[in-house]
Amino acid sequence: MRVFKFGGASVKNADAVRNVLHILRMYPDDQIIVVVSAMDKTTNRLEEVVQSILARREEAFTQQCKEILAFHERIVTALFSDAQAPIYKFLEEEFQALRKKFDDPISAHFGFEYDQVVSLGEILSSKILAAFLEQEGLTSAWLDARKLVRTDAHFKEANIDWGTTENLIRRSLSEIPTVPCFVTQGFIGHTQEGDTTTLGREGSDYSAAIFAYALKAKDVTIWKDVPGMLNADPKYFQNTQLLSSISYREAIELSYFGASVIHPKTVKPLQNKGIPLHIKSFISPHEDGTIIQQAHQFDH
Repeated sequence: MRVFKFGGASVKNADAVRNVLHILRMYPDDQIIVVVSAMDKTTNRLEEVVQSILARREEAFTQQCKEILAFHERIVTALFSDAQAPIYKFLEEEFQALRKKFDDPISAHFGFEYDQVVSLGEILSSKILAAFLEQEGLTSAWLDARKLVRTDAHFKEANIDWGTTENLIRRSLSEIPTVPCFVTQGFIGHTQEGDTTTLGREGSDYSAAIFAYALKAKDVTIWKDVPGMLNADPKYFQNTQLLSSISYREAIELSYFGASVIHPKTVKPLQNKGIPLHIKSFISPHEDGTIIQQAHQFDH
């Protein structure tokens, strides 16, 4: 079992989604869990929707919902040959439910309201990707992280209940017939009561680590628009160099010193189980990128 994580930039339009399929086809002998972020800037747009709900700006809310739906429909229209594909009905139902939220009683807890709305981005992207893979002949199963990743009720930055999450993920996969590919969401989880939560900044990378930890995956690959991890931020330094292999400890140190490619929260669960983490380019997927793993020379 391998875990691949694709961020918003890697599913930002129809061509980008086709590229995800191309990458998955490079690994025909592996069973892969795909953890996907919301498409492009959908999370930011959904944050604006939350603000419109709370400020009671109905016109802005209606317009924002319309634009987010239209953006996803454009991608779906470009990807699906069948105009009656079930994904269209799914989109319409999800946005009907979103539109109803304007008239629902508003919780006094901003974080709760935020998580219920903003989590929609990952649901949409993962459903579209799973349906597209199926259409193209890559059998896949869609997994709902809102039933698998158990957290506390610290909305907007929920903490993982590792034992329960491990059990839920393992049990869920044992009940599904073996398929080459599973598609699930980054960034989201759920409380014991069933309320949706989000995992905070870099939440989707963290989700990939959570699934890998629970399943003792062979490795995790985070697909980004950079060739791997660099020794400094190219925005501020010239002649930066690609690091082909570094230790977990070095990766965590680099991230504390402003290397924005990977978050320490993502590295820790992988380090605990010795699961290697690859940072690779979805633009040049054949290149090696960076591998982050145990530094054996430090272990003795």
